[in-house]
Amino acid sequence: MIDVLIAGGGYVGLSLAVSLKKAAPHLDITVVDGAPEGAWKKDERASAVASAAERMLGVLGVWDAIAPEAEPILRMVITDSKAVDPVRPVFLTFEGDGGDGRPFAHMVPNTAMVGALRAACKDLGVVIRQSTMVESFKSGEHAVAITLGGGESIEARLLVACDGVRSKLREAAGIKVVEFDYGQSGIVTTVEHERPHEGTAEEHFLPAGPFATLPLKNNRSSLVWTESTFDAERLVKADDFLFEEELERRFGHKLGHLKVVGGRRAFPLGLTLARDFVAPRFALAGDAAHGIHPISGQGLNLGFKDVAALAETIVEADRLGLDIGSLAVLERYQTWRRFDTFRMGVTTDVLNRLFSNDITPIRIARDVGLGIVDRIPSLKNFFIRQAAGVAGEGDPRLLAGQPI
Repeated sequence: MIDVLIAGGGYVGLSLAVSLKKAAPHLDITVVDGAPEGAWKKDERASAVASAAERMLGVLGVWDAIAPEAEPILRMVITDSKAVDPVRPVFLTFEGDGGDGRPFAHMVPNTAMVGALRAACKDLGVVIRQSTMVESFKSGEHAVAITLGGGESIEARLLVACDGVRSKLREAAGIKVVEFDYGQSGIVTTVEHERPHEGTAEEHFLPAGPFATLPLKNNRSSLVWTESTFDAERLVKADDFLFEEELERRFGHKLGHLKVVGGRRAFPLGLTLARDFVAPRFALAGDAAHGIHPISGQGLNLGFKDVAALAETIVEADRLGLDIGSLAVLERYQTWRRFDTFRMGVTTDVLNRLFSNDITPIRIARDVGLGIVDRIPSLKNFFIRQAAGVAGEGDPRLLAGQPI
């Protein structure tokens, strides 16, 4: 029997495995990943890693491997306009750090992050089972009996589902969700431009939804472009000329000529919040527990918060000689994470509804609000610290850069 089986080989599952093995080397950890061998190398996306997550990755010993590919976000600019407007007034600008001299976030290619975490798993002795997945499971008094693809059986003290927002394991555990479809999709791609971005990220609030440009290495930017699902599918299927023409209308010409250098994909956007994060010998983490709108750029960092809290819960219970899969132990993790997750879900839902429209009175009110925030340094500093994920009293130790 193994100690923990983690279903999902993305950044959440892998970072949880590294966190557990780093703090408690005697634990027997296995990760099962349904993707084919090497599939992660084809992921062209990049993610915003907040300062707190950077500290956590530093404690796990992987940030040094990621850092050469990471581009710091030094400045955040927010505008509110229509795509046809000749001038886009800037209503809010964030500059500064998370309070410790670090940039409040970095843009990191997913391949760099997953590659570094997989290498750490190998060095620490975490078993990664590729091209297989959990087909079914049954929780018992002392273990959870798990059936893998092909009929193989395995027992574990705890099963953690990190299998994404459409988690089949969450459904199998009987955990209900609060769910809402926004009727929007996020187009994700990478562009190259003539002039340097100078570490500036921009979020343009357009009637169809936010259009975010996020800095990458070598005069490139990652785009998260929100449109109605119908228009997003049309744009993704369009030829390169039409796609780049529509892109330039939203991106503008301040960085010179644009060229799409990555593939383009559209992901449906919605709100999904699990009503419970745990069950006997079972826990949810990452998108399996919560899927939120990318308007705040905090989806990945919510997943890292889950990892930090769950790893600390498991390791401390193990040190006390407690049953790491018992509901009494796992309830601490649920208490730690559920309120924060619901708060962030509600916040992104309200922001999306507030900014993804062209109703004149609402536009005026939100622009006045942005202007007020821009003129109050203490309020701006609060939002910067929130974006940086600065750990407060009672937060998991990993997020403060401290080992478990």
